[in-house]
Amino acid sequence: MTGERVDVLRLGYRLGRDPRITTHLALVSRALGADRFLLSGDEDPKMFENLSSVGNRFGGGMECEHVKGPVRWLKRFVEDDAGDGKPGVAIHLTMYGEPFREAIPRIRRDRPIAVIVGGAKVPGEVFKYSQYNVAVGNQPHSEVAALALFLDAWHGESASERTFDDARLIIDPSANGKSVRDLDRLEEE
Repeated sequence: MTGERVDVLRLGYRLGRDPRITTHLALVSRALGADRFLLSGDEDPKMFENLSSVGNRFGGGMECEHVKGPVRWLKRFVEDDAGDGKPGVAIHLTMYGEPFREAIPRIRRDRPIAVIVGGAKVPGEVFKYSQYNVAVGNQPHSEVAALALFLDAWHGESASERTFDDARLIIDPSANGKSVRDLDRLEEE
């Protein structure tokens, strides 16, 4: 996939309550084209180790980072520096937003983007600093589904068929059963 960097910022992570859903957010981020997964709330080095392990086996390592002040980070990202000395574009996924398919054609593609995924309570400043507050539907739904639909639409048809050159394990599509090639094992034979 081409284009500017895509960051996914997960707000309000709670170690005792959110590991499974947040891991799924990170896995969707990696599989559908994000370059970085940023986690705010509780620190969880174990989660980052698990995500690194997935990247080592299936390829496509993704940077992971803990963000202590997500609103401060977001403000800096959109007003000053998205990592290259210029501002970026923030897209907040919320069921209160405008339809994402209508918003995507208007979103700049020449700047890094941050896709913000909420937690238990989203600070009002997130709505304020995000240039786009978009919804995949205006009903309660899963943030994992929202992220997957948005990233698939952002990257186009190629997102769900993404492959990684550095993969050790390759899943071959099959209508009947599992077909996984282990390139390390093939090299040994």
